[in-house]
Amino acid sequence: MAKRFFIVVLDSVGIGALPDAASFGDGDIHANTLAHIAQATGLRLPAMERLGLANIAPLPGMEPQARPQGAWGKMASQAKGMDTTSGHWEMAGLILDHPLPTFPQGFPASLMEKLGAAWGRGILGNCVASGTEIIARLGEEHISSGSLIVYTSADSVLQIAAHEDVVPLDELYADCQIARELLQGPFAVGRVIARPFVGQPGAFQRTDNRRDFSLPPPDGGLLAKVRAAGKHVVSIGKIYDIFAGKDIDQVLPGHNNSQSLASLADALQHAEEGLIFANLVDFDSKYGHRNDPKGYAKALVEFDQALPALLALLRPDDILAVTADHGNDPCSPGTDHNREYVPLLVYGSCVKPTNLGIRATFADLGQTAISYLGGEALNCGTSFLAEIL
Repeated sequence: MAKRFFIVVLDSVGIGALPDAASFGDGDIHANTLAHIAQATGLRLPAMERLGLANIAPLPGMEPQARPQGAWGKMASQAKGMDTTSGHWEMAGLILDHPLPTFPQGFPASLMEKLGAAWGRGILGNCVASGTEIIARLGEEHISSGSLIVYTSADSVLQIAAHEDVVPLDELYADCQIARELLQGPFAVGRVIARPFVGQPGAFQRTDNRRDFSLPPPDGGLLAKVRAAGKHVVSIGKIYDIFAGKDIDQVLPGHNNSQSLASLADALQHAEEGLIFANLVDFDSKYGHRNDPKGYAKALVEFDQALPALLALLRPDDILAVTADHGNDPCSPGTDHNREYVPLLVYGSCVKPTNLGIRATFADLGQTAISYLGGEALNCGTSFLAEIL
């Protein structure tokens, strides 16, 4: 039968600080996204527990299984970053050997002048800020002036916020594309992010019309090698944006977790042979960055409740892996990402339950996927396919 490999990324669901967290400027070297949420909320995730989630590391209130249904382990990152781009690229065998640029003091005035001239609008902000905080602070001035709100974070990003009634979405996306093209060399941030919002002063809300404009990944890597082997690549959620649309055959929507889960069910039923790569964004964007452990826990429970029905759609030769791209502990004092191990759960009727231990790099998952799909090996990572079949 046709082989399919599913990678489902629970955005920011880390499982304990990496030993090198301090050297990456992580504000919480004791971060543990999953454990701290469980401790704070009494979280239980029975479907993932059955696969071996609590066998990976101690999780308050959750029980290790005597006989897990899946293979389990955790992965360390070798990339010089702790963000979405570096995490997903590493899974695909593209490990960044230098960090993408960040701008903790805001972007240089000369760059802002070029952007403002290209956009034909003024600029507000140009600082490190929380997305919800900055629109609350500058949203009313934005509405009256028409100036774009520009801000960044500890990640390598330039974010542009605008009210949908002031700047139409098509114009906001075009402005982001202009920024993407101008941000080269030392200013080549990982992502330019459109952050539209709606509402009135005092009650602004960001919408699901976010869009990421990513730095194009290096050539090669998992997606390219899957296609070179004559197989299809399907992206769900922000995977298309993370890889700048390169080497992707089909794009399924996933502006939020609910939509990504619906697209994942669709892919399980209809996708052709190859790689199906999905990202569930809400954990990070709605709850991790907003220090909301209760909301984060609710989203995890919703995924866990949906998981059995998704697994039931797997075909005999399918393999499905659940993992993450970095941490974002909502119980941490900061609102930025954390440098954490990520969980690894692998399931399928052809998968032998086994302890995969601590993998040295996220690229082990990509190497396993390409090995299973019969393509050329990645330049890094060690396949664990022989351990699970």
